[in-house]
Amino acid sequence: MIEKLRDRILQLKEERNATILAHNYQIPEVQDIADIVGDSLELARAAKSIECDVVVFCGVDFMAETACLLNPEKTVLLPSIEACCPMAQMITADEVRMLRRRFPDAVVVSYVNTTAEVKAESDICCTSSNAIKVVESLDEEQVIFLPDKNLAGYVARFSSKEILPWQGYCFVHDRITPDDVLKARRNHPDAKLLVHPECRPEVIDMADLVFSTSGMIKHVCSTPDKEFIIGTEIGILHGMKKQCPEKICYPLSPQAICINMKRTDLTKVCESLELLQPRITVPEDVSIRACKAIERMLAV
Repeated sequence: MIEKLRDRILQLKEERNATILAHNYQIPEVQDIADIVGDSLELARAAKSIECDVVVFCGVDFMAETACLLNPEKTVLLPSIEACCPMAQMITADEVRMLRRRFPDAVVVSYVNTTAEVKAESDICCTSSNAIKVVESLDEEQVIFLPDKNLAGYVARFSSKEILPWQGYCFVHDRITPDDVLKARRNHPDAKLLVHPECRPEVIDMADLVFSTSGMIKHVCSTPDKEFIIGTEIGILHGMKKQCPEKICYPLSPQAICINMKRTDLTKVCESLELLQPRITVPEDVSIRACKAIERMLAV
Protein backbone atom coordinates (compact mmCIF):
# COMPACT_ATOMS: atom_id res chain seq x y z
CA MET A 1 0.00 0.00 0.00
CA ILE A 2 2.77 2.43 0.95
CA GLU A 3 4.69 1.68 -2.24
CA LYS A 4 1.59 2.31 -4.36
CA LEU A 5 1.01 5.63 -2.60
CA ARG A 6 4.64 6.62 -3.07
CA ASP A 7 4.50 5.80 -6.77
CA ARG A 8 1.26 7.75 -7.21
CA ILE A 9 2.67 10.75 -5.34
CA LEU A 10 5.79 10.77 -7.51
CA GLN A 11 3.63 10.59 -10.62
CA LEU A 12 1.38 13.43 -9.47
CA LYS A 13 4.35 15.49 -8.39
CA GLU A 14 5.73 15.35 -11.92
CA GLU A 15 2.35 16.07 -13.51
CA ARG A 16 1.71 19.06 -11.24
CA ASN A 17 5.30 20.33 -11.32
CA ALA A 18 5.19 20.16 -7.55
CA THR A 19 7.77 20.28 -4.77
CA ILE A 20 7.18 18.60 -1.41
CA LEU A 21 8.57 20.32 1.68
CA ALA A 22 8.52 18.54 5.03
CA HIS A 23 9.45 19.63 8.52
CA ASN A 24 11.87 17.57 10.61
CA TYR A 25 8.98 16.51 12.88
CA GLN A 26 6.94 14.80 10.16
CA ILE A 27 6.37 11.04 10.20
CA PRO A 28 9.13 8.99 8.51
CA GLU A 29 7.14 8.11 5.37
CA VAL A 30 6.43 11.78 4.70
CA GLN A 31 10.03 12.82 5.30
CA ASP A 32 11.15 10.11 2.88
CA ILE A 33 8.87 11.32 0.05
CA ALA A 34 9.84 14.99 0.46
CA ASP A 35 12.18 16.89 -1.82
CA ILE A 36 13.43 19.01 1.07
CA VAL A 37 13.32 18.26 4.81
CA GLY A 38 14.35 20.95 7.25
CA ASP A 39 13.56 23.39 10.02
CA SER A 40 11.47 26.54 9.69
CA LEU A 41 14.31 28.72 8.36
CA GLU A 42 15.51 26.16 5.83
CA LEU A 43 11.98 25.59 4.56
CA ALA A 44 11.26 29.33 4.40
CA ARG A 45 14.36 29.83 2.26
CA ALA A 46 13.49 26.80 0.13
CA ALA A 47 9.93 28.02 -0.41
CA LYS A 48 11.30 31.29 -1.75
CA SER A 49 13.91 29.79 -4.07
CA ILE A 50 12.33 26.66 -5.55
CA GLU A 51 11.07 26.66 -9.11
CA CYS A 52 7.75 24.87 -9.35
CA ASP A 53 4.03 25.51 -9.77
CA VAL A 54 2.82 23.75 -6.64
CA VAL A 55 4.28 23.62 -3.11
CA VAL A 56 3.04 20.79 -0.90
CA PHE A 57 3.86 21.78 2.67
CA CYS A 58 3.99 18.88 5.10
CA GLY A 59 3.99 20.70 8.39
CA VAL A 60 1.55 22.93 10.22
CA ASP A 61 -0.56 25.89 9.16
CA PHE A 62 1.81 28.80 9.81
CA MET A 63 4.51 27.09 7.71
CA ALA A 64 2.22 26.76 4.70
CA GLU A 65 1.13 30.37 5.19
CA THR A 66 4.77 31.46 5.15
CA ALA A 67 5.35 29.57 1.91
CA CYS A 68 2.26 31.26 0.48
CA LEU A 69 3.50 34.70 1.50
CA LEU A 70 6.84 34.12 -0.21
CA ASN A 71 5.30 32.53 -3.32
CA PRO A 72 2.07 34.36 -4.15
CA GLU A 73 2.18 33.07 -7.71
CA LYS A 74 2.38 29.42 -6.63
CA THR A 75 -0.31 27.03 -5.41
CA VAL A 76 0.51 26.17 -1.79
CA LEU A 77 -1.12 23.07 -0.33
CA LEU A 78 -1.40 21.92 3.28
CA PRO A 79 -2.33 18.22 3.05
CA SER A 80 -3.84 18.17 6.53
CA ILE A 81 -5.88 21.31 7.07
CA GLU A 82 -6.30 20.30 10.73
CA ALA A 83 -2.54 20.57 11.31
CA CYS A 84 -2.39 23.74 13.38
CA CYS A 85 0.22 25.10 15.77
CA PRO A 86 -1.23 25.76 19.25
CA MET A 87 1.55 28.24 20.04
CA ALA A 88 0.67 30.30 16.96
CA GLN A 89 -2.85 30.65 18.36
CA MET A 90 -1.54 32.12 21.63
CA ILE A 91 -1.07 35.62 20.16
CA THR A 92 -3.45 37.67 17.98
CA ALA A 93 -3.02 40.72 15.78
CA ASP A 94 -5.11 42.76 18.22
CA GLU A 95 -2.77 41.80 21.04
CA VAL A 96 0.26 42.88 18.99
CA ARG A 97 -1.36 46.26 18.40
CA MET A 98 -2.02 46.52 22.13
CA LEU A 99 1.65 45.82 22.84
CA ARG A 100 2.70 48.52 20.40
CA ARG A 101 0.54 51.05 22.22
CA ARG A 102 1.98 49.99 25.56
CA PHE A 103 5.61 50.04 24.35
CA PRO A 104 5.75 52.61 21.54
CA ASP A 105 9.56 52.62 21.32
CA ALA A 106 9.90 48.85 21.01
CA VAL A 107 10.45 46.81 17.87
CA VAL A 108 8.26 43.73 17.40
CA VAL A 109 10.06 40.47 16.61
CA SER A 110 7.66 37.71 15.65
CA TYR A 111 8.67 34.06 15.71
CA VAL A 112 7.68 32.35 12.45
CA ASN A 113 5.39 30.20 14.61
CA THR A 114 2.68 32.85 14.25
CA THR A 115 -0.24 33.54 11.95
CA ALA A 116 0.09 35.74 8.88
CA GLU A 117 -2.05 38.36 10.64
CA VAL A 118 0.45 38.55 13.51
CA LYS A 119 3.40 38.70 11.13
CA ALA A 120 1.67 41.61 9.37
CA GLU A 121 1.72 43.56 12.64
CA SER A 122 5.40 42.77 13.26
CA ASP A 123 8.60 44.51 12.22
CA ILE A 124 10.62 41.38 11.55
CA CYS A 125 10.33 37.61 11.90
CA CYS A 126 12.80 35.07 13.24
CA THR A 127 13.21 31.33 13.65
CA SER A 128 14.78 29.36 16.47
CA SER A 129 18.03 29.13 14.50
CA ASN A 130 18.41 32.84 13.74
CA ALA A 131 16.55 34.55 16.62
CA ILE A 132 19.71 35.84 18.34
CA LYS A 133 21.14 37.13 15.06
CA VAL A 134 17.87 38.86 14.18
CA VAL A 135 17.57 40.60 17.57
CA GLU A 136 21.19 41.73 17.49
CA SER A 137 20.69 43.19 13.99
CA LEU A 138 18.13 45.70 15.29
CA ASP A 139 18.84 49.30 16.27
CA GLU A 140 16.14 49.45 18.91
CA GLU A 141 17.07 48.63 22.51
CA GLN A 142 13.61 47.41 23.50
CA VAL A 143 12.31 44.26 21.81
CA ILE A 144 8.82 42.79 22.03
CA PHE A 145 9.43 39.09 21.39
CA LEU A 146 6.47 36.87 20.67
CA PRO A 147 4.90 34.44 21.20
CA ASP A 148 7.35 31.98 22.83
CA LYS A 149 8.49 33.00 26.32
CA ASN A 150 11.16 30.28 26.41
CA LEU A 151 12.79 31.30 23.14
CA ALA A 152 12.59 34.92 24.29
CA GLY A 153 14.40 33.99 27.50
CA TYR A 154 17.07 32.14 25.56
CA VAL A 155 17.66 35.11 23.27
CA ALA A 156 17.89 37.41 26.29
CA ARG A 157 20.91 35.42 27.53
CA PHE A 158 22.90 36.63 24.52
CA SER A 159 21.64 40.19 24.18
CA SER A 160 22.02 43.43 26.12
CA LYS A 161 18.66 44.58 24.77
CA GLU A 162 15.55 44.64 26.91
CA ILE A 163 13.51 41.62 25.80
CA LEU A 164 9.77 41.87 26.49
CA PRO A 165 8.37 38.33 26.14
CA TRP A 166 4.83 37.26 25.41
CA GLN A 167 3.72 34.30 27.53
CA GLY A 168 3.19 31.74 24.78
CA TYR A 169 4.95 28.39 24.60
CA CYS A 170 5.30 25.15 22.65
CA PHE A 171 3.48 22.50 24.67
CA VAL A 172 5.83 19.78 23.39
CA HIS A 173 9.02 21.51 24.56
CA ASP A 174 7.60 23.25 27.61
CA ARG A 175 6.54 20.00 29.23
CA ILE A 176 10.08 18.59 29.15
CA THR A 177 11.32 18.83 32.74
CA PRO A 178 14.61 18.65 34.67
CA ASP A 179 13.45 15.24 35.93
CA ASP A 180 13.40 14.06 32.30
CA VAL A 181 16.98 15.27 31.96
CA LEU A 182 18.15 13.53 35.13
CA LYS A 183 16.54 10.27 34.05
CA ALA A 184 18.05 10.44 30.56
CA ARG A 185 21.49 11.27 32.00
CA ARG A 186 21.30 8.26 34.30
CA ASN A 187 20.28 5.96 31.45
CA HIS A 188 22.84 7.34 28.98
CA PRO A 189 25.77 8.77 30.98
CA ASP A 190 28.09 9.04 27.97
CA ALA A 191 25.64 10.89 25.73
CA LYS A 192 25.71 14.61 24.96
CA LEU A 193 22.45 16.42 25.66
CA LEU A 194 21.15 18.67 22.87
CA VAL A 195 17.98 20.67 23.49
CA HIS A 196 15.77 23.05 21.53
CA PRO A 197 15.61 26.73 22.64
CA GLU A 198 11.83 26.37 23.07
CA CYS A 199 12.58 24.30 26.19
CA ARG A 200 12.23 25.73 29.67
CA PRO A 201 15.21 27.73 31.02
CA GLU A 202 15.95 25.15 33.71
CA VAL A 203 16.20 22.43 31.03
CA ILE A 204 18.44 24.60 28.85
CA ASP A 205 20.70 25.14 31.89
CA MET A 206 21.23 21.37 32.09
CA ALA A 207 22.03 20.89 28.39
CA ASP A 208 25.40 20.53 26.74
CA LEU A 209 24.30 22.42 23.63
CA VAL A 210 21.23 24.24 22.31
CA PHE A 211 20.20 24.00 18.64
CA SER A 212 17.30 24.34 16.25
CA THR A 213 16.18 21.03 14.77
CA SER A 214 18.40 21.20 11.71
CA GLY A 215 21.22 22.52 13.88
CA MET A 216 20.91 19.37 15.95
CA ILE A 217 21.16 17.14 12.89
CA LYS A 218 24.19 19.02 11.56
CA HIS A 219 25.96 18.83 14.90
CA VAL A 220 25.29 15.13 15.39
CA CYS A 221 26.62 14.37 11.91
CA SER A 222 29.73 16.55 12.19
CA THR A 223 31.01 15.97 15.72
CA PRO A 224 33.18 12.97 16.73
CA ASP A 225 30.86 12.24 19.66
CA LYS A 226 28.87 9.03 19.21
CA GLU A 227 25.89 9.22 21.59
CA PHE A 228 23.30 11.96 22.02
CA ILE A 229 20.17 12.69 24.01
CA ILE A 230 17.86 14.74 21.80
CA GLY A 231 15.61 17.26 23.52
CA THR A 232 12.98 18.04 20.93
CA GLU A 233 10.06 16.40 19.12
CA ILE A 234 10.89 12.76 18.42
CA GLY A 235 10.24 13.01 14.68
CA ILE A 236 13.75 14.39 14.28
CA LEU A 237 15.25 11.01 15.17
CA HIS A 238 14.31 9.63 11.75
CA GLY A 239 16.35 12.26 9.93
CA MET A 240 19.28 11.73 12.26
CA LYS A 241 19.25 8.00 11.67
CA LYS A 242 19.17 8.53 7.89
CA GLN A 243 21.91 11.14 7.78
CA CYS A 244 24.12 9.83 10.60
CA PRO A 245 23.50 6.06 10.83
CA GLU A 246 26.68 5.50 12.80
CA LYS A 247 25.50 7.76 15.66
CA ILE A 248 23.21 6.67 18.53
CA CYS A 249 20.44 9.12 19.44
CA TYR A 250 17.98 8.81 22.32
CA PRO A 251 14.88 10.94 22.88
CA LEU A 252 15.07 13.12 25.98
CA SER A 253 11.36 12.47 26.44
CA PRO A 254 9.54 9.72 24.50
CA GLN A 255 6.38 11.79 25.13
CA ALA A 256 7.73 14.74 23.12
CA ILE A 257 5.23 14.26 20.31
CA CYS A 258 3.40 16.99 18.40
CA ILE A 259 0.11 15.43 17.35
CA ASN A 260 -0.47 18.19 14.82
CA MET A 261 2.82 17.46 13.06
CA LYS A 262 1.73 13.82 12.85
CA ARG A 263 -1.60 14.56 11.13
CA THR A 264 -0.04 14.46 7.65
CA ASP A 265 0.37 11.04 6.02
CA LEU A 266 0.97 9.72 2.51
CA THR A 267 -2.75 9.34 1.79
CA LYS A 268 -3.32 13.03 2.54
CA VAL A 269 -0.30 14.07 0.47
CA CYS A 270 -1.61 12.03 -2.45
CA GLU A 271 -5.16 13.40 -2.16
CA SER A 272 -3.82 16.93 -1.88
CA LEU A 273 -1.87 16.56 -5.13
CA GLU A 274 -4.82 14.97 -6.89
CA LEU A 275 -7.34 17.64 -5.88
CA LEU A 276 -4.94 20.58 -5.42
CA GLN A 277 -6.60 21.07 -2.05
CA PRO A 278 -6.57 22.17 0.74
CA ARG A 279 -5.08 25.35 -0.70
CA ILE A 280 -3.65 27.99 1.60
CA THR A 281 -4.27 31.62 0.72
CA VAL A 282 -3.65 34.91 2.55
CA PRO A 283 -5.59 38.15 1.93
CA GLU A 284 -3.52 40.60 -0.09
CA ASP A 285 -3.53 43.39 2.50
CA VAL A 286 -2.22 40.97 5.15
CA SER A 287 0.19 39.32 2.73
CA ILE A 288 1.97 42.52 1.71
CA ARG A 289 2.72 43.53 5.30
CA ALA A 290 3.56 40.04 6.56
CA CYS A 291 5.90 39.43 3.65
CA LYS A 292 7.92 42.51 4.58
CA ALA A 293 8.62 41.06 8.03
CA ILE A 294 9.68 37.72 6.54
CA GLU A 295 11.81 39.29 3.82
CA ARG A 296 13.53 41.44 6.41
CA MET A 297 14.39 38.28 8.34
CA LEU A 298 15.76 36.53 5.26
CA ALA A 299 17.97 39.55 4.56
CA VAL A 300 19.71 39.35 7.95
